[in-house]
Amino acid sequence: GHVRPMINPAESLEIRPERAGDELAIANLVQEAFAEVLFSAGQEAAIVRRLREEGALALSLTAWLDEHLVGQLVLSPVRIDGVDLRWAGLGPVSVRPILQRCGFGSALVRSAIAWLRSSDWDGCVVLGDPAFYGRFGFRTASSLVLPGHGSTHFQALP
Repeated sequence: GHVRPMINPAESLEIRPERAGDELAIANLVQEAFAEVLFSAGQEAAIVRRLREEGALALSLTAWLDEHLVGQLVLSPVRIDGVDLRWAGLGPVSVRPILQRCGFGSALVRSAIAWLRSSDWDGCVVLGDPAFYGRFGFRTASSLVLPGHGSTHFQALP
């Protein structure tokens, strides 16, 4: 395993929206974050780039530690049964591998949820680990189905 640095994310972390010029650092980070993830097809960096090119990033949040990009999260509009109900899809959420499980992903998710609540959004869906996202109020929604994915990992936060 990795030796984890002793960091208090709340102390030194700067979370801000993506700026022009961040694109390459974000692409490298996302690729690195998912390089060893078993269920990843390695498409996360391409997904982020495509959303940006299509103008479909509702929010791209970045996390910086001493001027180094350590995390990034994407929110994009989703349609439910083909209808825009002002819901966002959360993800991918990327954290540099050596810094995973140190609280950076949680800080990004909390910031994203606060942004959604302060904006004109009605809800959020995520495909991910229920044990992680459940901490933020996400719940498996039996009425929502993402074709091709197990229902327990598809969760909603109204």
